[in-house]
Amino acid sequence: MFPIRAPLLAALVSLTLCQYYDYDYQPASMLGPSGPNCNQECECPIHFPSAMYCNSRKLKVVPVVPTGIKYLYLQNNLIEEIKAGVFDNVTDTLRWLIIDNNQITNAKIEKGTIDKLTVLEKLFFSHNNLTEPVIPPSKALEELKIMYNKLSKFPSGLLTDKENLTSINLQHNELTSEAIAGAFKGPKKLLSLDVSHNKLKKLPAGVPSSLEILYADYNDVEGVGAGYLNKLPTLKYLRISHNKLVDSGIPAGVFNVTSLVELDLSFNKLQSIPEINEQLEQLYLQANEISKFDLTSFCKFIGPLNYSRLKHLRLDANNLTHNSMPIESSNCLRQALDIMFE
Repeated sequence: MFPIRAPLLAALVSLTLCQYYDYDYQPASMLGPSGPNCNQECECPIHFPSAMYCNSRKLKVVPVVPTGIKYLYLQNNLIEEIKAGVFDNVTDTLRWLIIDNNQITNAKIEKGTIDKLTVLEKLFFSHNNLTEPVIPPSKALEELKIMYNKLSKFPSGLLTDKENLTSINLQHNELTSEAIAGAFKGPKKLLSLDVSHNKLKKLPAGVPSSLEILYADYNDVEGVGAGYLNKLPTLKYLRISHNKLVDSGIPAGVFNVTSLVELDLSFNKLQSIPEINEQLEQLYLQANEISKFDLTSFCKFIGPLNYSRLKHLRLDANNLTHNSMPIESSNCLRQALDIMFE
């Protein structure tokens, strides 16, 4: 049975964990008679007149958005193009644009559309056919989701002025390490970056020091550069599971940083337990090739104040059993709630 992971930094984690679920953008309690200032193909509830719901209506084009709309929901349609002029009435008022689950390509996004949205805060463009990101000029952008597309490049400089951007999710695309080189240098307040399910051979370079969550699962990463985590002093959650990590790609002490709370290295090719910091609380190493339980990976010294704060340790699907643990393990791992070998 998989251990239950206690939610830490709930506000941040919710930004990333919720990516695995479909949002319900249409609050049922608000729907009712549509207001007069609304596109006839959509609904603008009287009690929420700044929102226009055009989701799940088999639309093939984005309808003209009337004045006063701040929140636009276009997900789950058959939209193939965004024609110029549809946002002319809301260039300085539209805050949310949700356009997931459509059939949009870059070639069908005309000039004078998204490139005119100057105050947009959230752009959700997942499950489309984009090959490169579409970024509005808005400096207020906080959350960017372009999951499940065909992104193969992310030119540097696109996020240079995005001072308020805190969350980027690019999972399930075709990005390489070269394609994202320098892509994330701009946003100085970035907290969460998800580049899992891509084609990366190394962890993204140039990410801001503000980062607290980095997910790079399901890539082709073979190692972590020495000092990589020293440049991310507030990083708490790091997931590099389902990659090609080997011992030679893990420099000594690379994961021995005080900020990390969770480290997931499962489903790789590691033959030994990497050195971690005593402050780490969750370590996932299942499905590797580990055959030795080296206690010094967890505790350099053992004493009244020197012990590991590790609570969950997974070592199942390795070449280890409970008998592999040294006698001193109980003193080092005194806070461990569960250690899984099978």
